[in-house]
Amino acid sequence: MPRHVTEASALEGDTIIGVPFEPQLPLRSLLHDQSGPDSQNGDEFSQRLFKIRSADSSGQRSSASILINRMYAGRGYQTTALSETQLPTRITLVASEHEETIGTITIGFDSPAGLHVDDPFGAEIQALRDAGQKICEFTRLAMDSVVRSRRVLASLFHVAYIYAHRMMGFDSLLIEVNPRHVRYYEKMLGFHVLGTQRLNRRVNAQSVLMCLDFSFAHEQIDKLAGQPELAPASHSLYPQFFSVSEEASIVGRLMRTQPDAVYLHALAAGPARGAAPH
Repeated sequence: MPRHVTEASALEGDTIIGVPFEPQLPLRSLLHDQSGPDSQNGDEFSQRLFKIRSADSSGQRSSASILINRMYAGRGYQTTALSETQLPTRITLVASEHEETIGTITIGFDSPAGLHVDDPFGAEIQALRDAGQKICEFTRLAMDSVVRSRRVLASLFHVAYIYAHRMMGFDSLLIEVNPRHVRYYEKMLGFHVLGTQRLNRRVNAQSVLMCLDFSFAHEQIDKLAGQPELAPASHSLYPQFFSVSEEASIVGRLMRTQPDAVYLHALAAGPARGAAPH
């Protein structure tokens, strides 16, 4: 059963979308400026809800850093804190429940400053640039081990995709993953291996470079998104994504509320000249 969007004017202005943990319940989001016939009130909004936000405040970024450090340190990885403010070529998203951060992901847009994945996969990354690909990376993915919700992961990933592909026009996504997790990303999201196992010096652990063609993700969203009942049979994360109509509404809201999008797109048009600062 497709999920549908309803207005929730009570949510904060920095909330991109509010999502119920239960897939059969309607979404809450700030996608409309005025109340309409689909607006709902009362008990229907008492559902357990998490919110996706851009981590613009120092408090949100500190909370995201704490989650990243806790989850990475538990696996023996090194970490560094997020910068106190959003950098022009990076956007950090957070998922929160009752103001507690339960998930986070950072989008990095290619620019003359380069990407984190340039080290240690510089040759592979440069080959993509030379081929005319507009590339970006997702980094610092962390999910609270208590929550362990595919719905939270799918929502974070989808909003990050919306920023990178729908708003900014990037073609390909790059990630570095633990070698043990390669199969998961291949099966659940359609990534393929681009660079063999090497040392990621930022976390002091072995990593594999993987790539996702956003055109493939677009096709899967058109076919599967907004239909969580298909998840078991499809062995894919895409059924947990927002529906096509919900995605379009999110794009419209972000276009109205993100004045830096055009600047970022222009900045990302130039080739990188080196690895991004750590």
